[in-house]
Amino acid sequence: MPHDRYENPLIARYASGEMSALWSDQRKFSWWRRIWLYLAEAEQELGLPISDAQLAELRAHLDDVDFAAADAYERKFRHDVMAHVHAFGDVCPAARPIIHLGATSCSITDNADLLILRDALGMVAQRLAAVIDRLGTFAAQYRDLPCLAFTHLQPAQPTTVGKRACLWAHDLAVDLAEVEHRLASLKALSMKGTTGTQASFLALFDGDHEKVRRLERRVAEKMGFDDVYPVSGQTYTRKVDSQILDVLAGVAQSAHKMATDLRLLASRKEMEEPHEAEQIGSSAMAYKRNPMRSERMCALARFAMSLPANAAQTAAVQWMERTLDDSANRRLVLPQAFLAIDAVLLLYQNVASGLVVYPEIVRKNLMEELPFMATENILMAAVQAGGDRQLLHEQIRQHSWAAVDAVKAGRANDLVARIKSDAHFAAVDVEAVFAGGNFVGRAPQQVGEFLSEVVEPIRKRYPASGLKAEIRV
Repeated sequence: MPHDRYENPLIARYASGEMSALWSDQRKFSWWRRIWLYLAEAEQELGLPISDAQLAELRAHLDDVDFAAADAYERKFRHDVMAHVHAFGDVCPAARPIIHLGATSCSITDNADLLILRDALGMVAQRLAAVIDRLGTFAAQYRDLPCLAFTHLQPAQPTTVGKRACLWAHDLAVDLAEVEHRLASLKALSMKGTTGTQASFLALFDGDHEKVRRLERRVAEKMGFDDVYPVSGQTYTRKVDSQILDVLAGVAQSAHKMATDLRLLASRKEMEEPHEAEQIGSSAMAYKRNPMRSERMCALARFAMSLPANAAQTAAVQWMERTLDDSANRRLVLPQAFLAIDAVLLLYQNVASGLVVYPEIVRKNLMEELPFMATENILMAAVQAGGDRQLLHEQIRQHSWAAVDAVKAGRANDLVARIKSDAHFAAVDVEAVFAGGNFVGRAPQQVGEFLSEVVEPIRKRYPASGLKAEIRV
């Protein structure tokens, strides 16, 4: 790797080799050549004078792209597609006359982009499923461990560690459904021509509209698409890009939320991300165990969440049948959105696979607040014993505030002792109220239901893939 020029850290440090490869020049230009082949094959099938020898020549040179030759042609022509037409023609001299026949540049570039988007969305779906699987395993392990829950970042009615993990997994399951929807909705542009009217193909087929329609469908089928966008200008509508980036931003939102929760829990010493034995938390403070992975998840997720506005603006300014101000922008935004989300999900899977829980700290923190959580149960028991609900509520309020003052002064929480010594609650067995449950409601049962109804179907749809989940630094 050269060190005298800027390198994109999404590739050099964060994203996987698999996702980087999807957006590589090799993958893109190999797709271009395949689309030229699909077009020629379909044109031959529909009667144009294209020989088997010409098609065989194209098939023999789908991946051996001469990048130096293409670069030289582009410097000469100032046109990337025509540069690659000529570079392809150099190694396919017999087929040169029929390469790109009837097509316009976006017939090639846009269809290739759609193929790359399809593959990239599929990879995101696999990574989401892998993280959901890991969170599901964690949730099952800690389904019954009571912990303090929070609303407004203030102590609230307890939940369980496993139930909280299900909240994280559910967000990702919602994201996965959106990714799957976008994949199912994705279509081919196929062969629409310079302004979307297919005029060039109509001329090639001597005004035979049915052959033009069959050509469009046949090329789409060869690309593996079941359908085509019914109308277009020169390009497929850039709303597709905008919608896909919205979905990726949704994944980023879910990951950022989980990573923030984990950073907060780490500060309370209840949970933390995995740490290697020789990992250094701080160059100055040797004792530090900083939540580096979670912080990086938030950083990369924040970047991904910033990109949909860009794609929305691009979709909004595509004048008439097209402009070219989308091209340079999309070269940046589309790959980097996927690379960022790939990096986020790599981190998420790594973290979810090695989450560390400290049950004694979890219990300690819960017990410091549990007396306050039990007051509603005590109130109900006292009312059932014949007490005045409003009077009892006021007594509990006064005792609670006094206990809060004690805690803030550094003393123990004495709320239970205060209530037990209050004659208004003499008829209530306060100890029995505490022994009657851990105040987590149906949280453990909800974990089991979520795993069977949501996680298991995802596991069946996405068996373990060969995708690597390594983080580099």
